[in-house]
Amino acid sequence: MKVKEIARLLDARIVCGQEREDYSIDVAFASDLMSDVLTLKNDNVLLITGLANMQTIRTAEMSDIQCVVFARNKRVTPEMTTLAEDNDLVVLECRYSVFKTCGLLYQAGVEPIF
Repeated sequence: MKVKEIARLLDARIVCGQEREDYSIDVAFASDLMSDVLTLKNDNVLLITGLANMQTIRTAEMSDIQCVVFARNKRVTPEMTTLAEDNDLVVLECRYSVFKTCGLLYQAGVEPIF
């Protein structure tokens, strides 16, 4: 599923990385525990989280995750946006809960990592 389709499905706002709206996602993973995210070895992963801080952006970069959805109406700070842009990440903000976000994506065909 492409980022632009994810944004439309989740009624989400693309905060940064708009130029990569055609980037394709193969699988998704939801977690607020960044130590769990660091164990992932998949490509084209969408990270869904409610943990809106710099550590999330750094973890995504270290794990080669190119797209992050911040759920639960969490807002990205200017510092987070700058770091995400510096690392070519796509960042979205979504008002839905993590559970609903995952459910909508799953219904639309996005596969879980496990």
